[in-house]
Amino acid sequence: MEGVKNKKILVAMSGGVDSSATAVLLKEQGYDVVGANMLLHGEGGDEDARKVAEKLNIPFYVFDLRSEFESNIVRKFVDEYKEGLTPNPCVDCNRLIKFGLLWEKAKELGCTHIATGHYAKVEFENEKPILKKADFIFKDQSYFLHVIPKETLSHVIFPLGYIKNKDVTRDIVRDAGLNIASKGESQDICFVPDGDYVKVINDYKEDPQGFEPGDFVDSEGSKIGTHEGIIHYTIGQRRGIKVSSTTGRIYVTEKDVENNTVTLGPNETLFKTELTAKGLNWLIPGELPEEFRCSAKIRYRHTAQPCTVYLSEGDTVTVKFEEPQRAITSGQAVVFYDGDRVLGGGTIDTCNKTQ
Repeated sequence: MEGVKNKKILVAMSGGVDSSATAVLLKEQGYDVVGANMLLHGEGGDEDARKVAEKLNIPFYVFDLRSEFESNIVRKFVDEYKEGLTPNPCVDCNRLIKFGLLWEKAKELGCTHIATGHYAKVEFENEKPILKKADFIFKDQSYFLHVIPKETLSHVIFPLGYIKNKDVTRDIVRDAGLNIASKGESQDICFVPDGDYVKVINDYKEDPQGFEPGDFVDSEGSKIGTHEGIIHYTIGQRRGIKVSSTTGRIYVTEKDVENNTVTLGPNETLFKTELTAKGLNWLIPGELPEEFRCSAKIRYRHTAQPCTVYLSEGDTVTVKFEEPQRAITSGQAVVFYDGDRVLGGGTIDTCNKTQ
């Protein structure tokens, strides 16, 4: 956080422990702090966020972004599920909302920086900002942050990137006299209550695509059962298939929206060595070589694995892993690392079988 003393910082405040601790730390360090709560769905702003701002004696704003959130995040989430993809709305929200619209609001208020409660770091190497993994590696959220625009990164602060565990974060808010220290973790997708994404999608049932029953098929294309609608299934899924097998456990291995089929197969068919990705956002300074080695994560809880990245025309890459990876899923993010440095990432488009 070098070089931002006496700067005006907007803190995205959800009312939770992490964002509140972020505001506390920055205020204690003498920064000019402004709090802001984003109204993304439902009614009214978060009262805990407002109370924290009052306790810290900092200005507080509520920005009604419900329309933008619904059209750019929720609607996209629904449409991509109908297309057979498995989207990652938290990544889209960071790109379009937090480090997009909210950053624009921050600049309108005269802020020079924006801070959130994410566990990650922005550090400077040769005066260039670099996104890095958090010290608390179990909570590291750099995977979701690879979409921050390169030109915005130098204006971003993540104070919790240096925290060693969640107990320390809770102690920060407790010591500040805030009564939210025992507040639970927020859910993964804020607009999907209890993880029931099918219910959310059903609210947008304007056409039958993705909802109609169809065939479960094997790797040869032979029918082996009936599925309830493609939106109910993700790559690697085993539960809820309701198809008996004499050869052991079977999993969802492919989805074909055009033919309304879901392919089932044994676990070993889920392992693949290659993927293509599109919509790349690169965060490191300078030009990238056409081919380079690094490690890559194909989902949040995935351990980054060694690979070679091949740049292609049209903002796409091909990624070849040293070892086969399980359940590479179209629509998810692939994020590239060099040690703890985030190189960038994109959206998984396709993947190829090992043999």
